[in-house]
Amino acid sequence: MQQLLIQYKQILSDYIANRQEQNLYVGQNYVRQLMKKNVAPEDVINIHKKAIEEIYDDLPEKLSYAYEFLIEVMVQFGLKFREHQSLLIKQEELRIEMDIATRIQNHLLKTTVPQIESLDIGMLSIPLRQMNGDCVYCFLYDKKDYLSFAVTDVVGKGVPAALCMSMVKNGLETLEYVNNNPSHVLEVLNRIIEKSVDDSMFVSSFYGRYNLVNDVLTYGSAGHEPGLYFRASDESFHDLESKGLLLGVLPEVKYPQFDIQLKENDFVVIMTDGVTEIRDIEVNESRNIIKEITYLHRHLSAQEICEKVYSELQKLQDYALKDDFTIFILKK
Repeated sequence: MQQLLIQYKQILSDYIANRQEQNLYVGQNYVRQLMKKNVAPEDVINIHKKAIEEIYDDLPEKLSYAYEFLIEVMVQFGLKFREHQSLLIKQEELRIEMDIATRIQNHLLKTTVPQIESLDIGMLSIPLRQMNGDCVYCFLYDKKDYLSFAVTDVVGKGVPAALCMSMVKNGLETLEYVNNNPSHVLEVLNRIIEKSVDDSMFVSSFYGRYNLVNDVLTYGSAGHEPGLYFRASDESFHDLESKGLLLGVLPEVKYPQFDIQLKENDFVVIMTDGVTEIRDIEVNESRNIIKEITYLHRHLSAQEICEKVYSELQKLQDYALKDDFTIFILKK
């Protein structure tokens, strides 16, 4: 520190004597030395104070008091500044980790929409934050007579919900190779989640299996938002109610399943609660709004209807949705 004081005193003396641009440049280079030696802000003030005292013998005593006060202030400033810098570094590390986790989750949750001539499929899943607590997954059984799909929602948001959802998706993929009915799939998923997920987390799921030969949709639900069934023959909507318990609550749960038959221009809408929970509007009223939007655009493709519902609800809530948003539509 003594060597730094000697250098600084010389730089300061030269500047006071000449007040040239070159002296300021020397001072800037001196700052680099301070940073390399990790000198704290309060020590810089102390160096300046000692240099001034050595240059001027007749400094007023009160000026020394002022420097002492400034040094104390800078001690606290230095502590807070270093703490702030440390938090910024940690924040950047977390941001990088979140970006990596998001890319991994996007890969894990990626679903390819099967192309089926007799059935129109649309889906849209938009996370509220970086990672998604919703999942929509569909696949064709290898005989290609059945289309199975699941719309799943973890109760909660953020990283915990996203990690849980990745595990649920993995569980669904292990069931892809077995042509099981919705009741069985939900029972298996329930046992997996009940054993593997923290007690504070629950999962809702709507699982359907569509028979492409006779156009019968068999479905079951584990505490999920009821789907909507539009019957084109009389232009009426019907709720796809099912009273199954949320996944992960109890180890042994039976899930009922139901059948409906789709005819030309019929469609079903499966969604998560991020779609129906509209700000300042009751859920029943929000379901009516969704019915109106889908009915108005029923002539469009299933994917276009999904996008219309999203854009209209975005407008309705001033582009500030409050939950992950997932919608899946099957249109005959």
